[in-house]
Amino acid sequence: MILVPVLVLIGLGLVIVYSASSHLAEHRLADSSFYLKRQALFCAAGLLLMVLAKKIPCTLYSKMVYPLLVLSFCLLGILFVPGIGHKVGGASRWIRMSGFSFQPSEFVKFTLAVYMAYSMSKKASDMGRLRTGLAHHLVVAGLFIVLILLEPDLGTSLIIGGWLMIMLFVGGVRLWQIGSVLAISSVVVWQLIARADYRMHRWLAFLNPWDDPQGIGFQIIHSFLAFGSGGLFGAGPGAGKQKLFYLPEPHTDFALSVAGEELGFVGVAFIVLLFGLLIMRGIKVALNARDLYSSYLALGIICLIGLQAIVNMGVVLGLLPTKGLTLPFISYGGSALILNLTGIGVLLNISSKT
Repeated sequence: MILVPVLVLIGLGLVIVYSASSHLAEHRLADSSFYLKRQALFCAAGLLLMVLAKKIPCTLYSKMVYPLLVLSFCLLGILFVPGIGHKVGGASRWIRMSGFSFQPSEFVKFTLAVYMAYSMSKKASDMGRLRTGLAHHLVVAGLFIVLILLEPDLGTSLIIGGWLMIMLFVGGVRLWQIGSVLAISSVVVWQLIARADYRMHRWLAFLNPWDDPQGIGFQIIHSFLAFGSGGLFGAGPGAGKQKLFYLPEPHTDFALSVAGEELGFVGVAFIVLLFGLLIMRGIKVALNARDLYSSYLALGIICLIGLQAIVNMGVVLGLLPTKGLTLPFISYGGSALILNLTGIGVLLNISSKT
């Protein structure tokens, strides 16, 4: 119940990516299957890494935790080197090589999952102490969060920050400490939103997109229209209208909106069910793991996947402000897909040892 939901989600993702991107790719690149072919290549690479990760003992990652941290730090630092960091929409989040882009923040997520599992299992009896429990992990993870914020990428920073609080809570950090961090962080996040016009526009669009339907509310309104017109069973694969240059970038952040229009409520419910099965099974693997390190590693991986899926679903349904986050296994994107499948391979390895 880990492998099957993932494979089905990948299959649905390929269909959705092709349907959502074919007209866009034909218009931009004169090749309607451009994004499909690249996504299929990412799937193949990710599945290969998943199989390899299934064979590699998860304890090997704990021995490589500090090299992984250094490598992650260097990859994020490279983004700020002129000519190397590739800018899209004013944000330098990608390293482009030979026509392919790599997003270091996706690798950082995996690295932090390994680091937190290693560190929390090593300090298990001292996690309730402020210095060894909260402060130590907050400093290390906070360094990466700050670098990601500087790209700028507030959405990924919030995902990692929220995930960190979940891991620290499970690890035994006291509630008042976590509450204090959340209170301070909320003030900082609000300041970051208030001081950036595009972030404030996203917040206003979340509160009432109908105030400016042709401006800041355009994207989320067309997401609503996609879900609403899908009805119970949808218009059918490929028959959606909102992807026809109404819904911006429908194959990435708003892929679920395309699924809602073409597969309907039943199709979206099936996707949610698959994610639910995957998350529940991942948590069960964490609970049944043979040692504390493996348990924390499994929990860290499945929480990252689950949290991003929940946030993306909330965004496209207008329950959360727009974050610019993709839906795992469904949306177009190589870095996220390959790293998520690698994480699934680690989960399968831990599951096989229980």
